[in-house]
Amino acid sequence: MRRIWAVAITTVRQALRMRIAVVFTVLLLVLLPVMAGSMSGDGTHKGRCQTFVSYGLSLTSLLLCLLTIVVSVFTVTSDIRNHQIFTVITKPLRRHEFILGKLLGVLVLDALLLTFFCGGIYGIVRYLPTHYGADPIARQQLNREFFTARASLKPMNPDVTAEARETFEKLRKQDEIPPEVFANELRRRQVMDWIIKQKRLEKRAAGVGERILWEFHNVRPVDPTENLFIRFKYDALPGSKTEMWGRWAVGPYDVFAYGAKPDRPIYDQVLRHSAGNFHEIQIPAVVVPADGHIALGFQNVPPNDTAIVFPLDDGVELLYQADTFGANFVRAAVMIFVRLVFLACLGILASTFVSFPVAIMFCLVIFFVATFSTFVVDSFNYLGDSIGGVYNYTVKPIVRMLPEFDKFNPAQYLVPARLIDLSVLAKAAGRMIGVEAPILLLLAIWIFSRRELARVTV
Repeated sequence: MRRIWAVAITTVRQALRMRIAVVFTVLLLVLLPVMAGSMSGDGTHKGRCQTFVSYGLSLTSLLLCLLTIVVSVFTVTSDIRNHQIFTVITKPLRRHEFILGKLLGVLVLDALLLTFFCGGIYGIVRYLPTHYGADPIARQQLNREFFTARASLKPMNPDVTAEARETFEKLRKQDEIPPEVFANELRRRQVMDWIIKQKRLEKRAAGVGERILWEFHNVRPVDPTENLFIRFKYDALPGSKTEMWGRWAVGPYDVFAYGAKPDRPIYDQVLRHSAGNFHEIQIPAVVVPADGHIALGFQNVPPNDTAIVFPLDDGVELLYQADTFGANFVRAAVMIFVRLVFLACLGILASTFVSFPVAIMFCLVIFFVATFSTFVVDSFNYLGDSIGGVYNYTVKPIVRMLPEFDKFNPAQYLVPARLIDLSVLAKAAGRMIGVEAPILLLLAIWIFSRRELARVTV
């Protein structure tokens, strides 16, 4: 272990002497304060904090990812190119210890820089309300809607598969589905998916006087004296009123579904909101029963004169405080470090069998594909049948094997004050650190152990 640690210390010193490491560090030191002073978001204190955290974390993550790739590749390839490795390998140092030491050095550097810059971002965003003179009301709103970690619960989509199949068969018998569509499996599945979406939207629609009831399980607020938040958006028919009325009710599910006698207050209010925009309703947490099983009801009431539809993806959401902003910020930093571990192993692997420029290009391609993996995979669905079939069995499986950086973006949690649940963190770490990184590291050790570093000449 002492030999591995000695290589790690040498790697850190080597990285600190690199100009690119200094350039990236200076960039962050300059840009983060500039961003804090220049970004205003939507002009509110909340918008200013959200914008700074979003861009600050994204910039820090991007530069550290690029720095990790460059350092992990350079630290091995430069030792081989400059023959410095001969002075190390000839000593009682095994090749796998050399690789492990290089990796450990890169990760130590990443941990130090990530801790420093994330700590700076945290300190700046905490100071922003004071710097811009936020009044007590604005601070209270910030603590309630930004400086917190709110768990998010969305109602489950109802199972409408049977109804969709019935509708599909009905359309087919009425010759409303062309024979060529029915004969093609891909196009038939696309039509079926569209029918399922329409059926689910029907369940999210309420005509005048009609009611929608959603069910939520395991609602566990940290403080029962605090509040829940219903975040929603509904749409109305074009040409209808922009301001719509609705009756909102929240309480134990048994009260709404089975008519049980309530043992706690029930939230019941008629409110007016604009269609097409997101809104939040503050609900006292005292309405939540001990089992955490609550119901959310909405009724389309007069003077509305048209149906109201809640979008499937972001129409209704229940939010409640589940942790603190500081703890959530730490989990966001850990999420960034997880991807740095993967990229460090990737860079070490590439440096064991190709030159520096090729290894950098290889790692950058993997990095950017992983960053936009969802877009890349979804784009295959819009290709033609012949080309799409080729991609589905060649490129698509390879892309799916890569980590999904876009699905584990910490900014998408911190900006809307969403809780980074430990299960999400475990999923990211389990895949990148538990599976993919060890495979890359073992491959690097195996290749490097069999690589001929020098030829004997007579």
